[in-house]
Amino acid sequence: MDAVAIGVDFGTTNTVVAIARKSGRVDVQRFETPSGLVEAYRSALLFFREGRLPNEKIAHLSGPTALERALDIESDHRYLQSLKTYLGSAAFEDTYLLGRRYLLEELIGLFLGDVLPVEMRDLPIVAGRPVVFAGDRANETLALERLTRAYRNAGAKHIDFVFEPSGAAYWYARDLTRAETVLVADFGGGTSDFSIMRFEPSADGLRSEPLSHAGIGIAGDTFDFRIVDQVVSPRLGKGSRYRSFGKLLPLPAHYHATFAQWHKLSLLKSPRTLGELRRLVKQSENPQGIEDLIRVVEDDLGYQLYLAVSEAKAQLSSAERTTFHFSAAGLDIEAEIARGEFEGWIESDVMAVGRTIDLALDRAGLEVNEVHAVFMTGGTSYVPAVRRLFEERFGSEKLRYGDTFNSVASGLALIGADMARQQRRIVPP
Repeated sequence: MDAVAIGVDFGTTNTVVAIARKSGRVDVQRFETPSGLVEAYRSALLFFREGRLPNEKIAHLSGPTALERALDIESDHRYLQSLKTYLGSAAFEDTYLLGRRYLLEELIGLFLGDVLPVEMRDLPIVAGRPVVFAGDRANETLALERLTRAYRNAGAKHIDFVFEPSGAAYWYARDLTRAETVLVADFGGGTSDFSIMRFEPSADGLRSEPLSHAGIGIAGDTFDFRIVDQVVSPRLGKGSRYRSFGKLLPLPAHYHATFAQWHKLSLLKSPRTLGELRRLVKQSENPQGIEDLIRVVEDDLGYQLYLAVSEAKAQLSSAERTTFHFSAAGLDIEAEIARGEFEGWIESDVMAVGRTIDLALDRAGLEVNEVHAVFMTGGTSYVPAVRRLFEERFGSEKLRYGDTFNSVASGLALIGADMARQQRRIVPP
């Protein structure tokens, strides 16, 4: 084998694995799925009762196959996604799936075991980590301990953690011919991370110096939720009232707050919660809206709903307006959305991203004009309001765009290759 290191971008929504070769080439791992080969492998697991699938030796499925099965089969199963968002939460220690207890690091380890090449697990693995882990009071020490155990559970021998935007920065800087100070903006599903790095090409290779890092738990999932909250939830009873003991009270907000992530809709599918919703139908001023909410939950329409949301968001990146349309199981929701409306919904989020950029600059002790280039990666970098934020601060001539999915993992693999060549370990961030 000519592989020397592996880079892993374990993401909230998708995971990418890149392999660095002795020649300097980096190959992105391709995975076989029912829909063909993919490079971005969905970060998902599916568990089912023994004997429910043709091969009884299979204990779980992962990636796009897990998602496809979750949408197709009616047997008793549990679909898990966005496990990364719980890493820093001490409240999430374990869960019971079809009669068996799993620690969070065991679940992530099972997933990583499916994506790490078996024959290469003795190689140095450079694993990405967010600058700030998801959650209001995320425990970074706990998150890194869990992530380390997860990689160990997957059979990894040598693991170093690197900030994800640093991986993207390294990928951008591989072809530099002059020294540059670079701000890297890595927009994921759950977090937006920023790193400022100084790169200097030399005869010994690329020299890099991290100047600062900053991150925030606002990213693509947040923007999706704004569309759901403004367009979909009102159609499903949000904002309505119900009568209790002669008084009109607002519908409890937690039912619609669950829409923040589509896969969490399954949490509403408990007999107790469905019973509560059915009682509210009888007491509500908007019984049809509550009945439609129950239909979305009972018929597992969350994924189809978020596909429609993602499509509308993508269209608003290239058009001034679009028609949101969701139709399934007899439920039909249609609404016109103007880009200006959408930008109003996400305005506070974009401002928070701007403050996080300011924090990165302050920590680096730099002014805006001292940044030579801004490298942006991730799907949210295509949102016009986000691009405009960077254009207004840095100028459009400084903006560079990388591969939406592969930049981070590829850069991490290059870091691992340099680490192996110099026979050193990376100092933990």
